[in-house]
Amino acid sequence: MKFKIPFSFTNIEVLKRRKRSFIKTRKKAFASLDENLKNSDIGIAKDIYLSLCVKTLLITFPIFLVVFFTAFYFLKADYFYIFAPLAALVFSGFIFISQLNYPKIYVMRKARGLEKNLISALQDILIQLNSGVPIFDILVNISRAGYGEVSEEFKKIVREINSGTPQIAAIDARGKKSASEYFKRVLWQISNGMRAGSDLSIVIADSIDNLSKEQVIQIQGYGSKLNPLIVFYMLIGIILPALSITFITVIASIIGMSRNLIILFFSGMFVFAIFVQIMFLGLVRSRRPSLL
Repeated sequence: MKFKIPFSFTNIEVLKRRKRSFIKTRKKAFASLDENLKNSDIGIAKDIYLSLCVKTLLITFPIFLVVFFTAFYFLKADYFYIFAPLAALVFSGFIFISQLNYPKIYVMRKARGLEKNLISALQDILIQLNSGVPIFDILVNISRAGYGEVSEEFKKIVREINSGTPQIAAIDARGKKSASEYFKRVLWQISNGMRAGSDLSIVIADSIDNLSKEQVIQIQGYGSKLNPLIVFYMLIGIILPALSITFITVIASIIGMSRNLIILFFSGMFVFAIFVQIMFLGLVRSRRPSLL
């Protein structure tokens, strides 16, 4: 998964090479941002990233200010000199907040990507262990097996081992940096099993069993969360538009509402229905269990 900062054309590699920033923060300030940047494993310092966000804000605000001033002036809007700066501040502030929160969103997506393929990767590891394949060869095979984010994490482990880091230390270090609690737990169990000289096939089998039970729990919770969402969708997305259309049709025939106003209302209801559909699909997708 590629780290791409929204509303920015700055190359990530250029940011990595920067050593100075015009913003200096205390060590404890923006602690969550600092942690998310470290978990993203992209090698960008907190102050450098904050400088990028503030620089984008300082660039986008004047641009939006000119655009809205021009638009409101030609539309002859009242108090355009007040509404134009407010609109520019809202849009540039939205971009600033989006960039500031992107590392957190990236870490969450990365964690979901890890957990999505975790059980399949562990089953592959268990088969190879039972076949007598050495642990390092298993790590290499999983890194090339196409398990998405899991394979990417194993590639980093293999790279650390090839650079001279002991296997247990490399697995431990990757587990501490992982954004997924399930993946972190699995790596911790593997490293502890290797350190204690246990049979890794038993360790992996227990991990698969625990994750399968957690998967069932997540599916049950997902079903319970879908019920109120479906009720919400039926009320807001189907019943409310249908009643509104019936109501406005009756009212329009009684009071003789103008044709343009009726068209405007129906167009608004159409846009509202599309918005509800998109929002409902987004809610269903966000509630989906991470282990599926």
